[in-house]
Amino acid sequence: MDRDASFRAFVDVHQRPLMRLAYLLTGEVHLAEDLLQSVLVRMIGRWSKLRHIDNLDAYARKTMVNQYISWRRRRHSDEVPSADPPDRAYSPEDSAVLRIVLRQALMRLTPKQRAVLVLRFYEDRTERDVADLLGCSVGTVKSQAHHALARLRALAPELAPRLPVLDDPARSEGARR
Repeated sequence: MDRDASFRAFVDVHQRPLMRLAYLLTGEVHLAEDLLQSVLVRMIGRWSKLRHIDNLDAYARKTMVNQYISWRRRRHSDEVPSADPPDRAYSPEDSAVLRIVLRQALMRLTPKQRAVLVLRFYEDRTERDVADLLGCSVGTVKSQAHHALARLRALAPELAPRLPVLDDPARSEGARR
């Protein structure tokens, strides 16, 4: 199989899940498309070396998360937070509203915290998988998840009953000593 055909085969199989990850990280369709495109452009440039890697999906995901974090560091946000309440009242049980609230709260997390939550809870990956993808320790994943969930609870209290409850990493670590 020639280089272009093997790359096309990879993209055919992995494009949708990678696009979903990109969307969850960026929160915007157009930014997600840009992120996916930049990752695929990077990969095709190195395809002769990459196609021999056993887990190209994991490589692509790690590259995407790193690229997203890099973008967020450089990107100036044009969004301005507002203390004004929304024009229309809503029910906290309205799932569409909760999705919007969650998205807005996720956008206010650090890029690494957001990546940890998306990989850990949306993609249902283990702490070890997330640590491998992000190139950090399992302890860092636990700590980032703990702090990110606490921040989500503070930013959007209506989400608190639906968020996972984690053990305090400081208490867990202290118990091991």
